[in-house]
Amino acid sequence: MDWLNLIVIPVIRSLVLIVVLLTGFAYLTWYERKLLARFHVRIGPNRAGPKGLLQPVADAVKAIFKEEIVPGHVDKVVYLMAPALALIPALIIWAVIPIGKGFPAVADVPIGFLWILAVAGIESYGIILAGWSSNNNYSLLGALRSSAQMISYEIPLSLFLVSILLLAGDFSLVNLVEAPRAWWEWLWLWAMFPLFFICILAETNRSPFDLPETENELVAGFQTEYGGIKFALFFMAEYINMITTSAIMATLFFGGYALPFGIGSEILPILGPFILAAKIIVLLFLFIWVRASLGRPRYDQLMRFTWKTLLPISLAYMIITALLAVFFK
Repeated sequence: MDWLNLIVIPVIRSLVLIVVLLTGFAYLTWYERKLLARFHVRIGPNRAGPKGLLQPVADAVKAIFKEEIVPGHVDKVVYLMAPALALIPALIIWAVIPIGKGFPAVADVPIGFLWILAVAGIESYGIILAGWSSNNNYSLLGALRSSAQMISYEIPLSLFLVSILLLAGDFSLVNLVEAPRAWWEWLWLWAMFPLFFICILAETNRSPFDLPETENELVAGFQTEYGGIKFALFFMAEYINMITTSAIMATLFFGGYALPFGIGSEILPILGPFILAAKIIVLLFLFIWVRASLGRPRYDQLMRFTWKTLLPISLAYMIITALLAVFFK
């Protein structure tokens, strides 16, 4: 039965997870549009289905049947590969995220932290190649902005992750959720969360850090030459990245699938996925709240903030965390 545990069950879990993520992406667009409408004191989508619940379906049908145009000046092979390269990392990073007690998304591997760091860096390749292969100056500028932004913010993000690793003492995300933490560890982690969230906003190209695709400067940035289902894949990658990073933040900072203080973890383990989903929805609200509230900075301000502010803070935080781990763990 080894083949069943090693191949069949992980494949089934992967397919179910992909379906759930694609459905989640579709209704995250509805969730965002409804919330933004509330923030802006307007109605939002309300025509397709009751309360606009079928709007994601209408958008999907429109994207699928929209005319496909491939400009003659693009590098066709790379141009067609780029949307997939942007989307795949957002999906496969879920392989190590635990969604319930004794129930990892796909597999419980002892290098979950390393997997997240390795896969997160791949997404930038899809965006860079999209801008380069489009053979369009606006697209190339958007791709260069995105690559510089992602690489810059990945450095403090990685240092923050190393700090969490120093406290956890384990590369496994399952052990991170299951292992008890002292009260000061929770407070120290939560002190880091706002800065970590800023890095995540930049990593996912979310407002106010959506400079790689600013309409008033670059038309649409790296995706200027994309339309129809190919544009939808980039759109899908951004929103699934929001869900994925929310799941990572929920796991690292808020106990993942567990209730506070371990309440009900033994009695009702089946609630784990629903608890994690609730935390993800709350964190997604933060993404949308920031978009509705803050204006976009200049690009030089964005880059200066990471190198002159976030990087020194993340280094200091890591050093202090190492000292705390040595003297108090």
